[in-house]
Amino acid sequence: MIIMGEDSQRVKDKDAQEYNISAARAVAEAVRSTLGPKGMDKMLVDSMGDVTITNDGVTILQTMDIDNPTAEMIVEVAETQEDEAGDGTTTAVAIAGELLKNAEDLLEQEIHPTAIIKGFHLASEQARAEVDDIATPVDPDDEELIRKVAETSMTGKGAELEKEVLADLIYRAVKQVTVEADDGSHVVDLENIAMETQTGRSAGESELLQGAVVDKDPLHDDMPSEVEDAKVLLLNDPIEVEEADVDTQVSIDSPDQLQQFLDQEEEQLKAKVEAIKQTGANVVFCQKGVDDLAQHYLAKEGILAARRVKKSDLSFLKNILGANIVSDVEAATADDLGHGSVSRDDADELFYVEGGADAHGVTLLLRGSTDHVVDELERGVQDALDVVSTAVSDGRLVAGGGAIEVELASRLRDYADSVEGREQLAVEAFADALELVPRVLAENAGLDSIDTLVDLRAAHEGGEAHAGLNVFSGDIEDTFEAGVVETAHAKEQALSSATEAANLVLKIDDIIAAGDLSTGGNDDEEGGAPGGMGGMGGMGGMGGAM
Repeated sequence: MIIMGEDSQRVKDKDAQEYNISAARAVAEAVRSTLGPKGMDKMLVDSMGDVTITNDGVTILQTMDIDNPTAEMIVEVAETQEDEAGDGTTTAVAIAGELLKNAEDLLEQEIHPTAIIKGFHLASEQARAEVDDIATPVDPDDEELIRKVAETSMTGKGAELEKEVLADLIYRAVKQVTVEADDGSHVVDLENIAMETQTGRSAGESELLQGAVVDKDPLHDDMPSEVEDAKVLLLNDPIEVEEADVDTQVSIDSPDQLQQFLDQEEEQLKAKVEAIKQTGANVVFCQKGVDDLAQHYLAKEGILAARRVKKSDLSFLKNILGANIVSDVEAATADDLGHGSVSRDDADELFYVEGGADAHGVTLLLRGSTDHVVDELERGVQDALDVVSTAVSDGRLVAGGGAIEVELASRLRDYADSVEGREQLAVEAFADALELVPRVLAENAGLDSIDTLVDLRAAHEGGEAHAGLNVFSGDIEDTFEAGVVETAHAKEQALSSATEAANLVLKIDDIIAAGDLSTGGNDDEEGGAPGGMGGMGGMGGMGGAM
């Protein structure tokens, strides 16, 4: 009996597990070399020829042309880690890959996937409880330690060269947008921190500015460049002649009729500018276009205007100035205006916009020598902002340099003795997978990974819970004392995401492809995969972006 179409393909049981595990591991191995301060960078070239140079795990995985459903599940691990913790994406993906590698060994020993899944789940729950036990509380006002969190996050990324300067800016920025809740907890509103980038200067010249920065020029030479008592109109409506919704043809018999049409357009623009003037606005930031004639009328009224302002800038200005974003210029009123001051830096060609006394929005102005440098700097600073805000709000830190992973592995092996059945082997496999982190840190630093792991285990068995690897000297030391610190929340999230992804992959024992099933790649691309699943895209799509 034939129940499936001619083009459909199917892989079952052991073949399906091998296929899924190999696809997931391929993704994990693609980013392993980027882990740690000595990690290497990847150059990613997209179909348009745009080049991205980075060692940020989630950026690499999102940019790669992955056309494999299992591999995309591992990419989701990185995306979840980025959203929830801001950093640790490479760690999460690498642990997921190592869990599946160790699970493959258990499958070959005829251990059922259900037992492995249960064991991994038990180990993950225990490991997260142990993280909370190991973690050290941090006071949000402990400036030195919070800065160390930022510096640790930026080490090994494009921001490392000026990490002390940038850590200071990040700490000050987070402090300005942190409020204490009624229950005594601290809430960090990262939406009140904006980032702007500029090329042509060194990263050490980056600044923290009060208010917002708008990288635009005044529309007319006669417009004022500074407005002290600014009444700002934020506009999401073009100040242009309205186009007809349908194609129309007009026959004219004389030049006078043509002039009438031109006069009518001019009157439309005059009416829009008059509507702006009636609100009392003396500064206009418009997301859409502004007609040349409208620019002239605005300048004549002494109104400062900028066009094609980014949507994100407009939203940030709304928070700082207390303004409304207006979608119909003729419906704008004085109540829609925001209040503050606008000044112009002609050297940097930027507008500085400050709100009133209640506004606490700030802008990090990041500078770098080239576009590639400043893009990687922005990614590094964004991660550092996320982990610093997590450290302030969560209030728990752990030692870096592989210290937490080795300590967890040691405690999980002790815990495994209390687990009955074959799940015990899965718990031990989970502990082994965690030790991938110090091994890879050592490999990427050009050190011997086996010797490093032996030394780390010996230190932790001797009671040194904060013993980690100094990748610069190759020594085992107290990394917490040395200022290599990470957030406990990032570690808990990495354990949770990696375990759930690994268990999801292990639970699959049957893959049915309806013809040439891919996940958005080119139809003419066929990647070969174990078990003849060419229609699943294989990992062929990945190679194209590497």
